[in-house]
This record gives sequence, C-alpha cells and structure tokens, in this order.
Amino acid sequence: MTETHNEEPKRRKAENRVIIKGVKEGLVFLLDDTCPFSDVLDELTHKLEKTHRNILAGPIIPVQIKTGQRRLGDSETEQLRSVIGRIGNLHIVSIESERGDDKPAGGRRAPVTVMRGIVRSGQTIRHDGNLLYLGDVNPGGTILCTGDIFVLGALRGVAHAGVNGDETSVIAAAYMRPTQLRIAGVISRPPDEWGVGETYMEFAYIQDGKMEIDKISQLHRVRPELF
Repeated sequence: MTETHNEEPKRRKAENRVIIKGVKEGLVFLLDDTCPFSDVLDELTHKLEKTHRNILAGPIIPVQIKTGQRRLGDSETEQLRSVIGRIGNLHIVSIESERGDDKPAGGRRAPVTVMRGIVRSGQTIRHDGNLLYLGDVNPGGTILCTGDIFVLGALRGVAHAGVNGDETSVIAAAYMRPTQLRIAGVISRPPDEWGVGETYMEFAYIQDGKMEIDKISQLHRVRPELF
C-alpha cells in the first residue's frame, strides 16, 4: 500500500516537466530545466502520444519550444525533434532558452515567419524566407516565397516556394486544392492526377525532378531537419 500512495504524487510532479500552452500562433512547449533531460523526453512522449493526443490532432500546428535555463546540445536537440516529429502535424518554428542560445527550427533553415489573413483574388504575398500563413488563399490569390510555404487553411490559389531555385522547399496546406503549385522551376500536375483523397492535409515536394504530393504525416521523411 505504501508504494501505491507514493506513486501518485510522483506522477503529478512528473506531469509538470512539460507544460503545453495554446497561443494565437500555435503552441508553446515549456520544458522543466531542473530535472534530467531524459525525464523531460519521457514526459513529452507521454503527453504527445497519450494524454494530449486528441487535442494535438488536426491541421499543421506551429510549435515554439522554451527550455528555460537549460542549454541543449546537438544530441538533445535532435532527440527533441525526433519525439515531436512523430506527430506529423506539429512543426517546430523555434527552440529558445533564457540563456540566449536560441536555435532555428531546423538546421540550415531560417525560422518561420507567421502571417494571417485572407489572400484574395488579385493579391500577391511575397516573402523572403519560410512562411506559415494562417488563413485561406482564394482562387486568383498568390503566395511567393524563397523558402517553404505552410498554409494553415485552404490553398485554392497559386503557391510558389523556392522562387530563387531551391528545390528542397516544400508547400503544405490544411486543404490543398490550388490552381497551381510551383517549387523552384517545377510546376505541379493537375490536382485530379494526384491520386490522394480530399480529407488529408498534404504537402508538395520535389523528387527526381518531379513534384510529388503526400500526406503531411510523411513530411518528416522528406525534410527531417524541420522536426
């Protein structure tokens, strides 16, 4: 009986090692900086795969990670990205500590800029870098980026990622039915030739010189450095 009574307080304490907060831009993960990092990973895995699984489902969610006074080494950063990368719709936009050693979301990539609104017919959004757009892109609307494009809404207009020739760029959307997709100099096939259902969040990428479309849950396979 003694072991049973002691286990519950330990569990409640462990659950405070990772706090998940909702903000306008997505989610913020607050990580305890006073316990072993392995304990943080265990608690994070438990919440992502069990206790918080339902509320984390849905479209692409930008995630900011705050590590407090803890400085993460490369190995710890990769472990963190690996755990979060198992949830296909979570996209890390920053890993920040209070000690001034902030890390970009993924390796060589710059952080993601967040914009919101509706791109209407005749409007064009131009951005230097990676863009997360919170809203719809209507038919006749256009987004042009030198990096990746993530649309947290319906993409029914034109999206051109990697406009300076970067074929590693991707285009993702919660609802992907554009009039045209373009990555670097490669233009997409018509949507009716993609061979995927309308119920999935999707992303476009270049493979062997051709544009491919896949479920967003597979993004980590194409671009593991984002997670």
